[in-house]
Amino acid sequence: MKEFDENKFMLNAQGAYIPIENVKPVDKLRDDLVKNLMAKTKDVQKVIEEHRNICWEDIKAFLEISASEHNVKFGGEKGNITLLSFDGKYKVVIANQDYISFNEKLQIAKDLIDECIKKWSSGASANLLALVNDAFKVDKQGKISTDKILGLRRLDIKDERWNEAMKAIGDSITIEDSKRYIRFYERRDKDGKYEHISLSPQSL
Repeated sequence: MKEFDENKFMLNAQGAYIPIENVKPVDKLRDDLVKNLMAKTKDVQKVIEEHRNICWEDIKAFLEISASEHNVKFGGEKGNITLLSFDGKYKVVIANQDYISFNEKLQIAKDLIDECIKKWSSGASANLLALVNDAFKVDKQGKISTDKILGLRRLDIKDERWNEAMKAIGDSITIEDSKRYIRFYERRDKDGKYEHISLSPQSL
């Protein structure tokens, strides 16, 4: 049996090996371009990941020194932190973001809110009704907007059933994942705004 020579074939997107002589020159050129760019991108990605890790280790070391001045130990990696250079030109922000979803209690909250709306039907404002209906809409991926749901909890409504609904929303929250971000900012002039120095959208 003749040995398969991968140098004489190119694998296409359907998983089939095509003889190189049957592949158009422009397709070969495009393939080389994309693969070369991807290789360079992965090299840069590694450098950025190393940079993030070094930055975080340096930040943790500083926080431990700062905490030691008060005879306490730096307590964990939760919470947001802002560090400024002495002249205020540079700012480093460490932020933690939780990715949340809602369990079955969200439907209980919706039922309770529906009861409130029926009770208030003659007195509820159109704006409130629109706000509630919009909060429970799903997007094209079938997901509910976290911000809109949590926004309902910020409404100051004095009603026992409403407050019970807000408690159900709180009980429905499930933290799926938590990620830590480090962001760098520079102020170009003394009175200017801080401008974000973007490395990439990836988390730490």
